[in-house]
Amino acid sequence: MYEGVHAHPDGETTVARHALTAADYGYDGVVVRNHGGRQADYDPEVVADAHEVDVVAGIELRSDDRSQLSELVKRYREERTLVCVHGGDSEVNRFACEQPRVDVLAHPMRADGDVNHVLARAAKRNGVRLEFDFEPVLRGDGGTRVRALRDLRKLREIVNYYGTPYVVSGNPASHLDLRAPRELVAVGEQAGFDAEWMRNGLREWERLAARNRERVSESFIEPGVRLEDDETDS
Repeated sequence: MYEGVHAHPDGETTVARHALTAADYGYDGVVVRNHGGRQADYDPEVVADAHEVDVVAGIELRSDDRSQLSELVKRYREERTLVCVHGGDSEVNRFACEQPRVDVLAHPMRADGDVNHVLARAAKRNGVRLEFDFEPVLRGDGGTRVRALRDLRKLREIVNYYGTPYVVSGNPASHLDLRAPRELVAVGEQAGFDAEWMRNGLREWERLAARNRERVSESFIEPGVRLEDDETDS
């Protein structure tokens, strides 16, 4: 299972500290998804080797301008293993769900954001994962937590009905905010989410990373088609 984190300077903790804590808590990997202008200085392979946990280079693109977002997605699709779009705005949510180059629409229910049947079907058609962000449940209180739970349950109903792919995250910006997989699953259960459903959302980060890494390999042509070395004697 993987967690999607924000590292310094987008968060309070370095990539290495996130990786160390994630490994201690039983995660198999972390996705570093800093916002566009706040990228961390790190080598994924070096950090991964040091802490024995996979480190996935991602990014979370944020803009209110669809044209600018489109250019950013095209640019970073070639530079990052995972490309996320910062959701929470109806127009941005629609843009992300309609883009096959986008891997994850992050926290689509934040602020004024929403997901309806049209967006759920578009996301499924284009392979865009919708994020279930449990940060407001973990670290919010009162009305903030109540609204977050209501939105997450609404999103679950839509995702389950249309079979839309999804990821689950606690969205930590510090290693102190990281929760072990079992803890995050337990929070979900208390909120009415099935334990295996929660685990599947945590595993989906890993499946996405594996798929995208395969696609940039020299042997990949298209899904189901690969180049193989010809080792037959002439």
